[in-house]
Amino acid sequence: MNRQSLLTTAVLLAALVPLQAQNRPTLSDRERSISDQMGNLRSLADDQWTKMVGTLARPIQQLPASPAKVVLISQLGNLVTEGDAGHDTLQVVASTMSDVLRTSPADASLYLTLAQLARYEHCEVSLDVPPYRTAMAKLEADDVRRQHADFTLGDLAGAKWSLKNLRGKVVLINFWATWCPPCRKEMPDMEALYQRFRPRGLVILAISDEDMNKVQPFIAAKKYTYPVLLDPGRKVNQMFAVEGIPKSFLYDRGGNLLAQAIDRRTEQQFLAMLKQAGLE
Repeated sequence: MNRQSLLTTAVLLAALVPLQAQNRPTLSDRERSISDQMGNLRSLADDQWTKMVGTLARPIQQLPASPAKVVLISQLGNLVTEGDAGHDTLQVVASTMSDVLRTSPADASLYLTLAQLARYEHCEVSLDVPPYRTAMAKLEADDVRRQHADFTLGDLAGAKWSLKNLRGKVVLINFWATWCPPCRKEMPDMEALYQRFRPRGLVILAISDEDMNKVQPFIAAKKYTYPVLLDPGRKVNQMFAVEGIPKSFLYDRGGNLLAQAIDRRTEQQFLAMLKQAGLE
């Protein structure tokens, strides 16, 4: 199994680990079927992915309270933002998480996932407990730092790019890696948008914390033309509080943080972000 497969498997297995236990709960046949279908989501085309995510959300919501339900809604929460699931499906996931967290023990990561659905996907969440408030406060603090962030990084040709020097441009910052399936899936759409809107002032800065010898052949093979920056030591990743990829942040011409994507975006979702900056 190659590194990409190992990392992908590790992400899925991590999502399946009970949030405050070392041993995975035994799944019923019905629960196992749901889990197996989620494991196949990344292999689906966008229209099939959207349909399947919507098909999985309500059966999990209807499960009785159990450790297995915590595992399954946690897993779906990690996958449901990898595309355009639609607000109704996102709301079902957020509501199910809220119900689970009222009755079942969970670690901080599930509260943070729920807070992200509320803050960035505009889901309604009625949960009011200290861990959830702590998660929301973290996101608010992270956004303040992102609003005032500045950095200088080199691209694959050795040129330097500074965020503060791009005032007057619409800047989309995208954190990615060669091994990341959702990252690879959104990159062709980013290239198409770059070609379309570059003459109107769009700059895309794709930031990777990998080595040059991994990034450069990948970009050359794909023929992407937007700037790809290297972040050795992950200093800029840490500045933006990036704990999972892909992540994207959109700044307007005045340097204001307008929008952000907590996961993979489709072309239409990127277009909706750019519209906020006057590009359409």
